Amino acid sequence: MSADPVVIDGGDRSCVRLLLELRGHLAGLAPGTVVHLIAGDPAAPIDLPAWCHLTGHSYLGPVEPAASPTYALQVAADPRPTSPESPWRPR
Repeated sequence: MSADPVVIDGGDRSCVRLLLELRGHLAGLAPGTVVHLIAGDPAAPIDLPAWCHLTGHSYLGPVEPAASPTYALQVAADPRPTSPESPWRPR
């Protein structure tokens, strides 16, 4: 595992689309990897911690200082799956 976080730029995507893409990115990362997610959607600070709780990934909080809103999470060893088309619903 690298000491440097993996940076994913979610831009201004809505949280639904962002979570779909994030789920795909995280599937290819080793457990314990820290990810910094750049997300401009105003719902991200609410949706991302809830999604991490649902899936088993660890939400580490906002990254300060950052040029754009950025949130840290850590990849779980055995994340709980979500519905293929609805990342906020357990499978």
